[in-house]
This record gives sequence, C-alpha cells and structure tokens, in this order.
Amino acid sequence: MRIAHFCDSHPGRPDGVTRSTEMTVRLLRAAGHEVDLYRPGPLLRPGVRSVPVPLRQVRVGLPFTPRPADIVHAQTTGPIGMTGFRAAAAWRVPLVATWHTDLLAYADVFAEIPAGAAWCAVRLGLGWSPREFLELTRPGRVRRRRLEALGRAMFARMAVAIAPSAKTAAGFAVFEPAAEIRVLPTPVAAPVPAPAAGAGGNVVLSVGRGTAEKNPELLLQAFTRVRAVRPEARLILVGIQQQRRHLRRRIVALGLDGHVEMHPPVPHERVAEFYRAAGVLAFTSTTDTQSLVLAEAEAAGLPVVVVDRALAARPGTADSGRFTCDPSPDALAAALLRMLDDGTLRARVIRDGLAAAAAYTPAVFLNRLEAIYELALSVRARSS
Repeated sequence: MRIAHFCDSHPGRPDGVTRSTEMTVRLLRAAGHEVDLYRPGPLLRPGVRSVPVPLRQVRVGLPFTPRPADIVHAQTTGPIGMTGFRAAAAWRVPLVATWHTDLLAYADVFAEIPAGAAWCAVRLGLGWSPREFLELTRPGRVRRRRLEALGRAMFARMAVAIAPSAKTAAGFAVFEPAAEIRVLPTPVAAPVPAPAAGAGGNVVLSVGRGTAEKNPELLLQAFTRVRAVRPEARLILVGIQQQRRHLRRRIVALGLDGHVEMHPPVPHERVAEFYRAAGVLAFTSTTDTQSLVLAEAEAAGLPVVVVDRALAARPGTADSGRFTCDPSPDALAAALLRMLDDGTLRARVIRDGLAAAAAYTPAVFLNRLEAIYELALSVRARSS
C-alpha cells in the first residue's frame, strides 16, 4: 500500500505534530508500506520548498506536485495539508486526516490561523463571499461560526477523521462530520529511565510553549502559592520562545525572580533530562488535543497534575485516570503540593502512568492505524 502523508510542520520543529508524523511514517515503512512524506524543506533543495515566517517557528510550503498514492493522510490543514486534500479528490482515493490542533481554540491567539483558514477556503473552492472571508477577522463568535463552516467542508471530504483523544472526538460534533471517527492517540516511542525515588522533590516542571493558549499565567499564580508553603520550591519552564519577555516581567512582578528557570525549546532527547530532575509535571493547558508531554512524563516515572479533566484518560488503559484539579491557582497549588508530599498518592500515580505507557505501544498504534486505512478504503469503495 502506498500512503502519502502531508504535514505542515517542518523537521526539527519542537511540537507534537512533527513527532507524531515522524513516528507514524517510521512505523509504516518498517511494516513494509510505501510512504511518501511531504513537509516543509529548505527553499533551495529538492523536496517541498518552503519559506520561514518571521518571528514564528513556522515554514510555509510552496506549491508542489505529489505522486499518486492509494491513501492520502493529512496530518495538518496548512498549505501542504490542503495539497493532500486536493490530491485525494484528484486521485479519487480516500482521505484520512488527523486533527492534531484545536483550530477553534487557537484562532484568537495566533493570527496565522484565520489567515490559513482563508487560504483553505480558497483551495477547497468553497466560493465564500467577501463578507464571509471578512468574518475571519472578527474575534469571538463570528469568527468561530466561519471556522465551523470551514471545518464542516473539510470533514465532508474525509473518509476517516482521526482524533488523538476522546476529548477531541467529542469536539467534532460542531462540524457535523459525515466521516468515520476513530480515536487514535500517539504513543510514546521509547520510555526513558525512571528517576530515582525522591529525585527533584522540590521541582515543578512545565514543558511547552509560553503563549496564552498554554495558560502560563495560571501556572505562575499557582506557583506563588506553592512557594508560600515550600519556600525552597523551584519552577522550571522548558520550551519558552515566544512571549519570553512577557513571562519574565510576570515572574518579577509576582516576586518569583530567582525561583523560576526558563529554557528555550531543546532537542526532544534532552527533555528526558528535565523529566528525571523534576518532582511533578504541571499541565495547565485546556486547548490541547492530546499532549504527548503527558505520556512522555508518565513513561519517565514522573507524576503529572492536569487541569483539563477531558485529558484525564490515559491512552490504552481503563484505569481511574490522571490526577486532575480545577483550573484555578488555589486548586492547582493544592494539587501540586499534594503530589509532592503524599507518598502513597505519588507512588500510585507513578505506577499507573508507567503501566499505561507500557500497555500502549507503537505496535498497538500501528495495528489500529492499519485498520483505519482498511476502513478508509472500504468507505471509499462504498461511495464509488
């Protein structure tokens, strides 16, 4: 089977989409499938040429011609992803799409989302009026309504839509999907060695961007309360590039200067060092569709505290789920302190996290993905 994957995240970009796509392609090739991967590359080299977006870790792919395949798998909905949508229609083959990013939640944070949505509407030939395109410039409900219309058009073209979590699958309802829906989280490639007992007992770790959709203000506010009880506590933020100056100002304003470390994005293999040095991972985003960080921390034996109850379920298990709390500074601070201080709770959370990571392997993921491709082919055959 020849499968064409289309992804707008370039190699080396520190995000879950890149890692998920690379793992998927690697597993499929190892299983004997022919896989073409189209993603942004250097402007002056063979492949999908692209240009960087100033002040963003984003490259925009330029037009290219993919070679025919039996199945198209769109990992994103940017210019390269749209090429996949159009290719599937031109080749009359099934389109599978993974909904990695909550575009509705991100639209009021990142200007490239509304701009990209306009491009998608053009490439899909939706025939919007000038007034409808202008609705993308209006934050709030007007923009959301227009994005929902775009989403419905996208889902109408899919044979199967893949959700990385049950939370994401539930969110598909606003798009009135005709496509088959399957939940398929990305697994952890290889667990890192667990930290020694008691390691990093005073260190709260956060891994991810420092932009508003990740809710860093909630974390900083909660950490001021943690320090009131544990003056020796430290907060380590890994992955901070955008909004670095703003976060620095907030750290100083909250009296946390000298107690918070900020690190830029680091190579993925280096993140394990931070897992091993921490006592707990704080996850304050409510906009993520899965967050590989959670599974990676659990595979490293690091307990996590999550404010998004919709992400409580661990991939591949039916256990009681992750330790969650309300998304408020007081509730998060109390949860972090309990995780650091309650040895019985900590041991249980670590045990359950390690068991979940061991149960949901790349092999399980591959088997389910191959079944999804077979389903997509049967859906296409029925509609022909």
